[in-house]
Amino acid sequence: MKPAAPFIVAPNLALITRRLMVLGLAGSATLAPALARAEYPDKPIRLIVPFAPSGSTDLAARLIAEFAGRALGQSIIVDNRAGAGGSLGMEQVAKARPDGYTLGMATMSTHGSNVAAYGSRLKYDPLKDFAPISNVATVPSVLAVNVRTPYKSLADFIAAARKEPGKITFASPGTGSLGHANVEYFSSLAKIELLHVPYKGSGMALNDAVAGQVEAITDNLPSALPHIQSGRLRALVVLSDKRSPALPDVPTYGELGFPQMGNGGWFGVVAPAGTPAPVVQKLNQAIHQAMKQPDFVKKMNEAGATLIPTTPAQFQTQIQQAVARYLEVAKVAKMEAE
Repeated sequence: MKPAAPFIVAPNLALITRRLMVLGLAGSATLAPALARAEYPDKPIRLIVPFAPSGSTDLAARLIAEFAGRALGQSIIVDNRAGAGGSLGMEQVAKARPDGYTLGMATMSTHGSNVAAYGSRLKYDPLKDFAPISNVATVPSVLAVNVRTPYKSLADFIAAARKEPGKITFASPGTGSLGHANVEYFSSLAKIELLHVPYKGSGMALNDAVAGQVEAITDNLPSALPHIQSGRLRALVVLSDKRSPALPDVPTYGELGFPQMGNGGWFGVVAPAGTPAPVVQKLNQAIHQAMKQPDFVKKMNEAGATLIPTTPAQFQTQIQQAVARYLEVAKVAKMEAE
């Protein structure tokens, strides 16, 4: 008897075709995230300002949001997260996903004096937890007093402070902020004692200085300048390597015998550590393009700021220098956050 022929199932070509199509679609879905990343940015970017609105850092952030957003073709949303001299907002940046959609405004407070003030209590490392993108501007700071105080010069201020130690009050944008560190350092150099009143940003500190709730304030010139020009605050001295064109009659600390005070602060943009290098470079280019726009330049010049676009590597070096400087300042001034 002849054996039966083996039973063979004919291939269902339609079914096979459908399965191959499904596999192809699955492969496309796998590639989709990579394609999306290649098109960065494809959604709004958050720019955290670690201080309250209306300060000079906030001003720079809003200009960056407007002009760099245009260069990137995407919205940049400014998010003010004030507290602890800027460290609370910067902690959020450090912990964010490193995908280029959360950025932060770094300052000499967040990446310098806070390290000295908070030490091991600081919940981020300014040298390890961030990818520097670009510095934006350097600004003088100014020590000013309420116009109703009797202090007409820095010499008057020092004499009064020595006569009644701990009586003169000074406001700062927060404990551990650059404003706090600079006044504590100056106090140690001048051998005076002042009473520190910390706020959650320069806006609130300035409001109380203007109202006379505190006698003195030190802050970045861009945010203090309108109050000085209006006659509500009196500038005693500027922290800069030379006199500010906005206040040509106000001497520098160096002129008055305190060259150790340095030459002002800066603010720039950082991302969380691990942000891809192509994203960092694209952001750097967009920020630099923004800083060339006439309106950007005009508004920053009017605020007394000097633009300093940098490469990411150059900005990293500036951060390293700020940390080293304020660790030394903290030793001299015996400065520590409450």
